[in-house]
Amino acid sequence: MNSRQEPGHLLVVDDNKVNRILLARGLESQGHNVETAENGKQALEKLRNQTFDLVLLDIEMPEMDGYQVLATCLQDPELRDIPIIMTSSLDELDSVVKCVELGAEDYLNKPVNPILLRARVNASLEKKRLRDEQRKLFRTFATREVADELLRTGFSLGGKYVDATVLFSDIRSFTSYSEKEDPAEIIDLLNAYFALMFDAVTGHHGTVNQMVGDGLMAIFGAPIPREEHREDAVHAALEMMTLLEGFNREQALLNKTQIQIGVGIATGRMIAGYTGTQHRATYTCIGDTVNLAKRIEDHTKAAQQPILIDQYTREGLAAEVDVEPLGPVLFKGKQQPIQIFAVKG
Repeated sequence: MNSRQEPGHLLVVDDNKVNRILLARGLESQGHNVETAENGKQALEKLRNQTFDLVLLDIEMPEMDGYQVLATCLQDPELRDIPIIMTSSLDELDSVVKCVELGAEDYLNKPVNPILLRARVNASLEKKRLRDEQRKLFRTFATREVADELLRTGFSLGGKYVDATVLFSDIRSFTSYSEKEDPAEIIDLLNAYFALMFDAVTGHHGTVNQMVGDGLMAIFGAPIPREEHREDAVHAALEMMTLLEGFNREQALLNKTQIQIGVGIATGRMIAGYTGTQHRATYTCIGDTVNLAKRIEDHTKAAQQPILIDQYTREGLAAEVDVEPLGPVLFKGKQQPIQIFAVKG
């Protein structure tokens, strides 16, 4: 076995007991941890309750055949990334084609050649390892939703119209603070602050698009559509304030700088997608709604309110969300005034 290849947790599914034992024994001799299932229903139960690296799945089984199990796995977001090698005594091209079209990783004829089995299993495990590393890398630089969308659909530049909610936040008086503090202190503060803000945003199904200096931009309702994107954004903003209170208490105990932020939220139609080049791109959104959210965030200073939202965001909130109407505001670049509301903690 390849020295880089680590043993895997494998599931052998076959209604024939002799086949199950022989396949399992051969794989265990290669160092793998092997479990077995005697039918499709039992296999799905095990797959949903344990973590497997690969499945060897017989086609011809009673109750639920291999095709049905394969299709079920590929339709399940939790199971679709597990590589599945189909095994069958059917030496027919149509059977191979059907398995490939359904999304099988590979196909082996029975009786399974031990050398071929070893090669196919190791190759499949290596591909899974690379996919897992790719997913981990994606999620380092993007939210889970964006990473999963990239893995599902692939990357391409361009965008589409979406109805979503945009959130901007900014640390107040950060410029004057950064002029007085040690650069290392500033970076430590920002790292801790952004860790908390990221948690609030992603915890409410948002995607952080940009970080510029002390500013943060997030979108709710894209790339994965959600009907509750307005509530998600407001609840994220409220949690940001709650986490910031805890952060400031810690800062006070350490005799360090405490900070305040302003959050502006707007809802509407915008273009969301990947901008940049094939070598460097970012998922973002553009449009009048985005500009308005930034204007509203700027207005938090004049209004002396930490969280401000527009009328369209207000219309998507449940009655128990406490808001205070502040009246119309005519923002730069707008011909008509916008009704603004303050969200109370």
